[in-house]
Amino acid sequence: MTTHWILGPGAIGRLLAHSLSPIATTTLLGRRSLPVSQILATPEGEQRVRSLNSLTIAQLASNTPEPPTFVHITTKAMVAESALAGITDCIPPSTPLVLWQNGFLAQPRITQAWPGPVLCATTTEGAYLTGDDGVVHAGRGHTFLGDLHNHHGALAEELAQTLTQARLAATKVCDIRQRLWQKLAVNAAINPLVALNGVRNGELRGEAYAGRVAAVVKEVAAIMIAEGIAPPNDGNGEDAWLALVWQVVENTANNKSSMLQDVEAKRPTERGAILGPLIESAQRHGLECEVLQALDDKLAEVEASF
Repeated sequence: MTTHWILGPGAIGRLLAHSLSPIATTTLLGRRSLPVSQILATPEGEQRVRSLNSLTIAQLASNTPEPPTFVHITTKAMVAESALAGITDCIPPSTPLVLWQNGFLAQPRITQAWPGPVLCATTTEGAYLTGDDGVVHAGRGHTFLGDLHNHHGALAEELAQTLTQARLAATKVCDIRQRLWQKLAVNAAINPLVALNGVRNGELRGEAYAGRVAAVVKEVAAIMIAEGIAPPNDGNGEDAWLALVWQVVENTANNKSSMLQDVEAKRPTERGAILGPLIESAQRHGLECEVLQALDDKLAEVEASF
């Protein structure tokens, strides 16, 4: 049986723990203690209660569990590196890491710095927390796994099979960099707007927001061309990007985006990992990014008010 440490017991972290615990040994790692009894609300409306093993980072040093087969880092992008630094004394440097962050900030940095294998995951699974003891699996999606240099295909395939067995559909891919940029594009079109307006993803389809989504996608599509990222689903240009965004909105209509959860909790958002790489790329290539910059500025104002 494989052993999985999940560093960061947020929505995706707890969804992973609930899903993997029937078939693998799992340990949730965080800064504070969580109730042992944890509730998962499934997309089908069922409630499942499981006893999930969790430790604080402080407890880990004196109560180190079985060495992990994988360490999943499910923290926010801006703290992924510091979170990893907090457990490096407890794991061999050859331990495979799995990065679940939004954006394209932590992935290249950790891949370069960590001596062992580093897999990257991009997922459309929707989840949000309902307190210290609850997580809602708001929408089923798909997870793609790979590494930035295509050196660890067998490891990615092993993990994809494990996640699929755990009812989180997953596929090993050789183009994870492109898929991370695709996810970045989708997040940029969805997360800032729902976070700033306090709405769920599905509400973006309404008249009040659809035009604003299209304006973001227009800028993003031009940036993707400059970065050499092909349009999704073998489509053409801006229309293909917009179609992908609406597909994700439809699939996660009831989801509270991670950025909205952050704003509601009055904590820093992942705007630097999502909007930051796009704005930097636009500036580097001499492209327009007024809409993206305005969203970033507004989120910065919201964060400053916390």
